[in-house]
Amino acid sequence: MSGPFLLLGPPTFAPHFWSRYNLGMKKWQERVCLGFILLVAAVFRLTGIDWDDYNHYHPDERYISWVATTIEFPTDWQTAFSPHESTFNPFYWPPEAASQGIEVPQNEPRDFAYGHVPLYLGVLATRFMTRVGPSLAPLFPDDWLFTRDILNQAEMVEYRHLTAVARLLTALFDVGTVWLIFLLGRRLFSPQVGLLAAAFLAVNVMHIQLAHFFISDPYQTFFTVAALLLLILAVDHRGHREEKDKTDNRSPITADRLRITVYWLLAAVFIGLAVGSKFSAILLVLPLMLAATRMDGRWDYWLGTAVFTAFLTFFLTNPFAVLDLSCEVITPAMQIGPIHVPALDWRSCYVENIATQNSMVQGKGDVPFTRQYSGTLPYLYFIEMQLRWGMGWPLGLLAFGAFGWAIWQEIRRLEIGDWRLTLKNLQSRNRRLPISNLLLLAWTVPLFITTGGFFVKFMRYLQPLTPFLMLWAAAWLWSWRSKWLKWGVGTAVLLTTSLYAISFVNIYQQPHPWVAASQWIFEQIKPGALILSEQWDDSLPSTMVIDGKARRRSEYPNAELTWLTGTGSNDDAEKLAENLELLAEADYVTILSNRIYGTVPRLPERYPISSQYHQLLFSGALGYEPVYVVGRYPTLFGQQLRPDTFGWPGLTPPALVQSYFDSQPGFMLGRADESFIVYDQPLTIIFKNVARKTAVDMESLFTSP
Repeated sequence: MSGPFLLLGPPTFAPHFWSRYNLGMKKWQERVCLGFILLVAAVFRLTGIDWDDYNHYHPDERYISWVATTIEFPTDWQTAFSPHESTFNPFYWPPEAASQGIEVPQNEPRDFAYGHVPLYLGVLATRFMTRVGPSLAPLFPDDWLFTRDILNQAEMVEYRHLTAVARLLTALFDVGTVWLIFLLGRRLFSPQVGLLAAAFLAVNVMHIQLAHFFISDPYQTFFTVAALLLLILAVDHRGHREEKDKTDNRSPITADRLRITVYWLLAAVFIGLAVGSKFSAILLVLPLMLAATRMDGRWDYWLGTAVFTAFLTFFLTNPFAVLDLSCEVITPAMQIGPIHVPALDWRSCYVENIATQNSMVQGKGDVPFTRQYSGTLPYLYFIEMQLRWGMGWPLGLLAFGAFGWAIWQEIRRLEIGDWRLTLKNLQSRNRRLPISNLLLLAWTVPLFITTGGFFVKFMRYLQPLTPFLMLWAAAWLWSWRSKWLKWGVGTAVLLTTSLYAISFVNIYQQPHPWVAASQWIFEQIKPGALILSEQWDDSLPSTMVIDGKARRRSEYPNAELTWLTGTGSNDDAEKLAENLELLAEADYVTILSNRIYGTVPRLPERYPISSQYHQLLFSGALGYEPVYVVGRYPTLFGQQLRPDTFGWPGLTPPALVQSYFDSQPGFMLGRADESFIVYDQPLTIIFKNVARKTAVDMESLFTSP
């Protein structure tokens, strides 16, 4: 046995089910199947990494890439770790920051609410490709995307080249997660379960989509799966060594003990990297504490060692999370029983950003772009979006059903009815029960409970959970006694999900709607025309090269309509008048996505006036007529799988949009989370001011509250 298979031994979860899981598989068959699955995963994730022509249409990716352009290797080590002088610090624009082709602030604070590990990895990968590009380029065809964009033979500016390389890196990390879930499935169940779980994850559409973005979640997910796999290896090898010591009467200081220690420390390193990718990975401390109770000797020794190693890893990869104390983060004084806790100023910029993000996801900050989640149900909305879009109905139903099955299996095994949650009982009971599944649940259940209850419900928040849902889906399916049912359902789920994945990847074969709309503007609208966009959405046109000539966004004046801002008493006549004055003056209005019309009309109590705007615009009552519409959708066998962006807010689409839908066969699959469709598959509409109505004329169409 060689390579990664040195990690793997007999299954450790529910050994009495072994006959259900293991049908026998030769090693070469296992490796061929795994290689094919990883190849499929790579093809899905690497297809279309230039999905927006590197115009940075994903706002999180845009900001991370912007910051990354200023991350440089220090030339002066005396200032390398000085927060306001270092070129390493994501929380501060360096005094001499600069990057070709974009504006970069200098010598001022910046908010950075993302993990530093992906940021630094993206920069390192880009610097490496810049260094080796000239040497490797002659080895590959000139027209390959790898040659043109990754090796940068197209001579893109750093801002774009960094995005291209970082997207490639994200995709590779997500392929790595597919490999890890195979190792975990093989370890806990059987090679068949590991392969099926990896196959489910390889064709998981949410993973495929997120692998196309330079964001933190895929990195956190990879490090989380790796950490839990290593914790399980440490605990299992401890158990195996203990049995050997009993039978062989050997000294506890053996090669096995060294291996256990290495697994334990590596798990701690990956926990530090996971937290350094995204703070929500701090919940990994729960399976870590549970695993510590299963180790030899004092549990607090193992836990303390792991916590120290994880913190050291976090510090080395996120140094300014600890070193930059230039912010103001005050927790108010409070009384906890007889104890008085004074007001504290933590001063940490890292803590400040974590606190800001926590306020946002809890809905306390009332950030405009999070109002889309008003009226959505905790937990159920997350599950609905996974069933409709993230996984698809067949895989989603199997996955969440398997989640319940995994929890029930553990409840039965622990005999919860007479269990006392004390450290002593936990240790003694754990020593005689399989713990691997419980370790996974110690991560997934708290994650789902905390995240599912958020006010903000971006689909990506569940990504660190989905690999384990794929694992349990495969294990549950493989444990069914009926061979025909097992193979029939497994084949149907894998086939339908694969077809859905193919249809999704097909969107990257079409131009991004904002690119296509920009080209239409440059070709059809004379420079100098006033084009309105909606605040909190993007604006058009994007700068591009057409027929060898650079065409720039600045050729067209732009102003923003503010329908999403100002709620309640601030959604007033003054706000309406300002927007209508712009509409009266403008030549065109762009609706780039459903970011605004998917939210404002649904909340008439918060937007008593603004909620009327979009239907008036779409009906032509404001004197604007649609002149261009473009979208791109998952497509298979000529059929589009379209989200219904108009039904939820109760709007009737413009006639041109309806004609556009009618001309292309497809199906409406219900509402979709904005974060799933707005970055890479938005429906874009351009309206022309045909009637030239005055602001007074338009105002008469609105009903006063």
